[in-house]
Amino acid sequence: MPDASATESKGQIPTNLRLLLLLEEVAKAGVPVAPSALSDALRLPKPTVHRLLLTAEEEGFLQRDIDGRSYGPGRRLRKLAGNTLSSQRLRTERLAIMQALESEVGETCNLAAPGRYGMVYLDRVETHWPLRMQLPVGTQVPFHCTASGKMYLSSLRIDKLKRVLSWLELEPSTAQSITTADQLLEELAVTRSRGFSTDNQEFMDNMVAVAVPIRDTEGRLMTTLSIHAPRQRHDIESLTKVVPQVQEAAKRLEMLNRS
Repeated sequence: MPDASATESKGQIPTNLRLLLLLEEVAKAGVPVAPSALSDALRLPKPTVHRLLLTAEEEGFLQRDIDGRSYGPGRRLRKLAGNTLSSQRLRTERLAIMQALESEVGETCNLAAPGRYGMVYLDRVETHWPLRMQLPVGTQVPFHCTASGKMYLSSLRIDKLKRVLSWLELEPSTAQSITTADQLLEELAVTRSRGFSTDNQEFMDNMVAVAVPIRDTEGRLMTTLSIHAPRQRHDIESLTKVVPQVQEAAKRLEMLNRS
């Protein structure tokens, strides 16, 4: 069997590896990638890259960015990433970390990843309290009025963030929801500086939440870890006191993803 790395170093990627390496390059970039950049990175002819992109887009593995030219992960690639993260060994260890966090803080914890139109819950560990918020795995929640969503938005480069805000509909979920881009930018600046985000009854009445990032080896946000609680047990000030515990659990999850 040929050595793929040696073949690649000569700019001759085997045909059966080209699409996989292109998907890997898009995922690694962390931002939408132009065909010319992919052609340079993979040292493939532009017509070849365009054919690969068309196939990946038609099959749902990639999708065009709002500029109409660049490409980012599509529905099927995001699902593949989620399924990979949820492999049995990883999920068992991940849930053990989340269960330890729930036992320590006494509230439901969630793992979420950015989707096309909001944050998608990948995993959760419920609190033992009878009074709790029901948001099952697979639920998609808005970016602008949730702790996990604001954590994700705060991680974006300012040019990318402004593009997202140009199409993001800031619909109010409660009377506390942020509904203007200027307000949201101010909130995200605060989030960025302190390293965690909050939801003070912005997504659901009588629910508060905090979230922290889980980063990959390049320091980019991969998923978020959040805690939410009913207002009857916590206000936002008391919930922020558990942020150090949430951050410690996030560090353990980062190490798990790297093992």
